[in-house]
Amino acid sequence: MSESTPVLALKGISKSFGAVQALTDVDFDIHGGEVVALVGDNGAGKSTLVKTIAGIHPPDGGQVFFEGREVTIGGPGDAVSLGIATVYQDLALCDNLDVVENLYLGQERRGDGVGTVTRQLDENAMERRTAELLDRLAVTIIDLRAEVGTLSGGQRQQVAIARSLLGAPTLVVLDEPTAALGVRQTALVLDLVKRLRDEQHAVVVVSHNLADVFEVADRIFVLRLGRVAGDYRASETSNEEVVAAITGGGTAANGGSR
Repeated sequence: MSESTPVLALKGISKSFGAVQALTDVDFDIHGGEVVALVGDNGAGKSTLVKTIAGIHPPDGGQVFFEGREVTIGGPGDAVSLGIATVYQDLALCDNLDVVENLYLGQERRGDGVGTVTRQLDENAMERRTAELLDRLAVTIIDLRAEVGTLSGGQRQQVAIARSLLGAPTLVVLDEPTAALGVRQTALVLDLVKRLRDEQHAVVVVSHNLADVFEVADRIFVLRLGRVAGDYRASETSNEEVVAAITGGGTAANGGSR
């Protein structure tokens, strides 16, 4: 795949739910090593677009290209197989399980030899791989055997993001990763987003917090009433211009200032 080829490109994506038109002719793309913030007011279509990418809501019309090849994402399994990982706002963590158990829940490693027959878990391998992954991402969790329910909000978000990376995805989608976090915990998560970009992942961040968006995003993609309202280089736009696109109070056009 050439550097000019987007990891993901959506062309003319539309989606309706009965009489409600959630998305209309949406074009969207993202490249490796890029963070794109997806912003918009409630009801703008952000969640529908994310769930379309994740395979939960297959589009009614339009085309999807992954690494330059046209694909069909008919369900979550298709998205995962392509290399798309999505971390939703609820995180889907089990508070009574430790960090290692949460990372490997549903994809546990079995031991070799007799362990393959007895289905004995390879605890050492899972713990070692967890430590390597968290160390690579500079995650601030000291005890890998601590129950997730005892961790801070920022640490829980870190665990959820780390879990999404076990399958070595090309594209990571983060739904409101800093929602309800304090200043310090937000900084930890934003630092992790930057490290994902440094590792050449394509990262989509859904957020209502424009301060966080300008902190990490290379581009800001605005939806309004299910349509593209703007697509801006973060370094070439302003908070006021993005807000105007979100609210419809300005002259932001489809395409913005790429």
